[in-house]
Amino acid sequence: MIRWLDGIGSPEDLRKVPREKLPEVAAELRDEIVRTVSRTGGHLASSLGVVELTLALHYLFDSPSDRIVWDVGHQAYAHKILTGRRDAFPTLRTLGGISGFPRICESGHDAFGVGHSGTSISAALGMAAARDLSGKSNKVIAVIGDGSLSSGLAFEGLNHAGHLDRNLIVVLNDNEWSISQNVGALSGYLNRIMTGRFYTSLRRRVETFLKSLPHGQLMARIGKKAEELAKGFIVPGLLFEELGFTYVGPIPGHSFDDLLSTFENLENLEGPLLVHVVTSKGKGFAPAEENPEYFHGVGVFDPDTGEGAKKETVPSYTDVFGEAIVEIARGNPDVVAITAAMCSGTGLNAFRDAFPDRFFDVGIAEGHAVTFAAGLAREGKVPIVAIYSTFLQRAYDQVIHDVCLQKLPVVFAVDRAGFVGADGATHQGLFDLSFLGHIPNLTIMAPGDEHELPAMLRAAVASGGPVAIRFPRGSGSGKPKPPEPMRLPWGKGELAVDGKDILIVAVGASVLPALYAADRLAQRGISAAVVNARFIKPLDIGLILPLALRIGRVLTVEENVLSGGFGASLLESFEGAGAFPAQFRRLGVRDAFVEHGSPAELRAALGLDGDSIADEAARMCGKP
Repeated sequence: MIRWLDGIGSPEDLRKVPREKLPEVAAELRDEIVRTVSRTGGHLASSLGVVELTLALHYLFDSPSDRIVWDVGHQAYAHKILTGRRDAFPTLRTLGGISGFPRICESGHDAFGVGHSGTSISAALGMAAARDLSGKSNKVIAVIGDGSLSSGLAFEGLNHAGHLDRNLIVVLNDNEWSISQNVGALSGYLNRIMTGRFYTSLRRRVETFLKSLPHGQLMARIGKKAEELAKGFIVPGLLFEELGFTYVGPIPGHSFDDLLSTFENLENLEGPLLVHVVTSKGKGFAPAEENPEYFHGVGVFDPDTGEGAKKETVPSYTDVFGEAIVEIARGNPDVVAITAAMCSGTGLNAFRDAFPDRFFDVGIAEGHAVTFAAGLAREGKVPIVAIYSTFLQRAYDQVIHDVCLQKLPVVFAVDRAGFVGADGATHQGLFDLSFLGHIPNLTIMAPGDEHELPAMLRAAVASGGPVAIRFPRGSGSGKPKPPEPMRLPWGKGELAVDGKDILIVAVGASVLPALYAADRLAQRGISAAVVNARFIKPLDIGLILPLALRIGRVLTVEENVLSGGFGASLLESFEGAGAFPAQFRRLGVRDAFVEHGSPAELRAALGLDGDSIADEAARMCGKP
């Protein structure tokens, strides 16, 4: 039996496959993707949904000369396999392996590096403009999902593309049926007519004729509006037409006949085009078809049954947050919750079910989420914005101007702070302490274990001002839950362990490794004090400074870039007090983006695990 993928090392090889055999290639791709992701974890449902679309694009367009720009990129697994990375595909998202997202440095076929949504149209338009300035004629195609289309950046790109009127193809992958209620024989027939040579030629002739008449420009505009209205009765493309695009679709995204004939017919059209393709998430793998949300970003699972690996019995920080916000909201009717299309990922499912009128999913629109929260806060509500650290970066301006400048009581629950792992450089939460730490009026906290998180959330809700609480991905310490709710003194840290040789000041996810390091140091005859900072801003300088001056050696530990991070803030506080310890060292992430790998692997590689902290402390004490 011929296995087609064995002979496909590039899109050029793919184009040698007979058209009638493409469904067999699609089946092989799905099997390859499912088998690999079952071992490594990854974005499964979205990649399975675009297999036919990916094959059609690479079959008809000439990548890398023709630029295919993927939005977000978590649907690009088939693209990776078809563009020379099949042998490396088993290393997907593992330390030293290939990325789960397109990356320019990984392949010339990856036209643009991505990881956050909404960027494809803007980037592709820039490429199209550069192409025209250089006198080239290659195609530029942006592939964007209907979820990503909720990003404001995507609409900015659409608006500018219509204004520039460049040759650009935007493929809208609609896998949620959000704007596709009219798919059927009539719309498919209309689509084939409107992209065919006869119709496009006739349209040009009619337009030229109308313009030759008295008041011709007006007549041509009326004719265009009539065409748009006729299409609007059957297809949902009027919005895109108004933005200056020629709308094509909707077309069934799992039919090679429809995909190939439509893309071939695009040769007859000029200017910005939007091709609306309807697909099904998880296509071809029954468990993913039945539960696409679970298989969007999935861990290790059985490829035959779809059953996930045994769940961790220790609750995650996200689970603890989700439970705490429901409990707080029961006692405070002004508490509302906001997510930017990450309800499940941020632990808000239970809140949504318990308080549907107080839950807001704004779509992939982080900037809007923050300003929307500011509006709620201005009218007396207490909004909690549950958001990943890496996505909060996209709302930096709104945090400053719309929340902190006005001292509005918005609480930011900053999930996935620190090392996130397999999603890699675009998703590591290693910048929030730096980009939040210098904003006036903002309090920043980080729990040293999962039981401090509810106490911090309660304190933040009661504070009356803007607060950010950063916490890591993954399981907590597993310590028994306190019998009574923890009380958290505002602005106070905790001396977790006293000592006399070195002071380790740790924040958030670094507290437990620091405590481990203190135990290891004790075995080496070194007495280490450990402070759980709890508050990054304001720092508990009243606790830390006397310890630092008494002990004389200070080592700070954080899962954040060192520039502008926690250690830098502590050093500035020493400067403000006019007193410094004899030795001061910072452990954190130096000036580099951190690639994919498990959090444990990354901590060890970057010197932030317990053993590495102990070794650095011993060196400072002259006992390496």
